[in-house]
Parts: sequence; C-alpha cells; structure tokens
Amino acid sequence: MLTTSTTRVLEPHELEAALAVLNRDPVSNAFVAARVQVAGLDPWRLGGEMWGWYSGGRLESLCYAGANLVPICATPEAVRGFAERARRAGRRCSSIVGPAETTAGLWSLLEPSWGPAREVRARQPLMVTNAMPADVPPDPLVRRVCKDEMGVIMPACVAMFTEEVGVSPLAGDGGLLYQARVAELVTAGRSFARIENGRVVFKAEIGAATPHACQIQGVWVAPEYRGRGLSETGMAAVLRYALGEVAPVVSLYVNDFNTAARAAYRRVGFREVGAFMSVLF
Repeated sequence: MLTTSTTRVLEPHELEAALAVLNRDPVSNAFVAARVQVAGLDPWRLGGEMWGWYSGGRLESLCYAGANLVPICATPEAVRGFAERARRAGRRCSSIVGPAETTAGLWSLLEPSWGPAREVRARQPLMVTNAMPADVPPDPLVRRVCKDEMGVIMPACVAMFTEEVGVSPLAGDGGLLYQARVAELVTAGRSFARIENGRVVFKAEIGAATPHACQIQGVWVAPEYRGRGLSETGMAAVLRYALGEVAPVVSLYVNDFNTAARAAYRRVGFREVGAFMSVLF
C-alpha cells in the first residue's frame, strides 16, 4: 500500500480505477478516455504511458504521456509530480494539451527545461451541445467519406492541419502516421465531407468517441467557399450523425482568436463550458 503521494506508470490491471478518474469529466477527457477504452493501459497499444498520481494509495489524477502530454483531473500537487517526471524523461511529445488552468501550471514548470515552445495557445474555448439546431438545416450533401475516397479527402486534411497547426503533417515520416489516422476515421465511418466534382468543399471528423461524449475535429471549408454558411449547415449535418449514432453530447474546442468559427459553432447550438490550452513544439 502506498502511504505517501507519488507518481508512477499505471499497470494494466488498474483500468477500472483509471476509467473512474476519466469519467469525472467525460467531455473534457473524451480524447484520452476513447483511447483507453479501446487499448487499455498497455503502453504499446495505448501509444504512450498513463501516469497516475496517488495520494494515500488512492489514484487521484492522471497524465497521458504519448504524442501529446495530457493532464487529466490533475490537482496542483499532481501537476508538480507530473512535471517532475516529465523533466526526468525529457520531451518526447509534440504538444501539451488539456484544461487551460492545469496545462498552464504544467507548462510553467516545464518551460525552463523544455522551452521555448513553437507556439502557446493559452485559451481555446471548449464548446458542447446535446441537441440539433432549430434554425440551421443540415447540408444534405454532407455524407460519410467512402474508403475508396482517401485520395480525395487527404489533400483537404493536409490543408486543414497545416492551416491549423502551422506545420505540415507530411513532415518527418512523410505523413505515414497522419494518413493512417485519416484512414482509421474513414474506415470507422467518422469522416464526413461535401464533395463536388472530386474536390472537398467541407469536411469534419468525429474524432474521440465514448458512450458519454464525442468530439468533432478537423472542421474545414475550402477557402473559395468560405463566407457562404457551409460551415454551419455542414456542422449541422455532422451533428445529426454524432447525436444520432455516437454519443448524447458533442464537443469541440477552437482557438479564441478564430471569431468566425466560434460564431458559426454558436449558431449551430454549441455553448462554451470551459477552455483548453495547447503548447505546440
């Protein structure tokens, strides 16, 4: 029995305890919860380690340490413990992302050894909805992307990622990991688009998905089609799938400086319930 506060890697048999922590906030924690529900806690299958903060032998907080470093329900004491473990391990992630206050505390402790960051997005509103909009009709041309349309959807995905993150997902490994993730969503039926004359006009994906909540990501409208309301009607179409087939609550997070996107999401019924923060390397 652990009698003092400590941080360590969770063992596979601690899955139930980990899910209990994740389910304290199923919307904010959807990304990690979805991975854990599919892969368990084995680092190879999970794509990273799950660190646990224990107080008096009880698991209180988590931190996913993979391609992203993600603090979960982390108390100030847990943040200090996770920061110390991350410092000792060295930076292996491409970003730190999580609830704004917690992530800011974690970054303040890591910045002296891990910094500087390529970019810090200090406030990214977390938005949710559990109902279809009353006055925005779903775009009837938005549909699931077919498996044989990878060549059509990939250019739009690369354009979205590059525009959003500031670097191309094709860098490094030539885009193999990114293409695999896009293919995974297409195969799962969670990639949606409006395609005209072989070109994507609007697209979005349902990324993380659990029985409690799912998260829309990768929303993109071709530049020459922007300002025509396609983001609203397209999002309404994706919402119809998400609420009808995936989960009772749909979330997303968006950069605070993207006022056009925030306004569009509000028109579709999303409301702000918190904020995330991302530190990009």
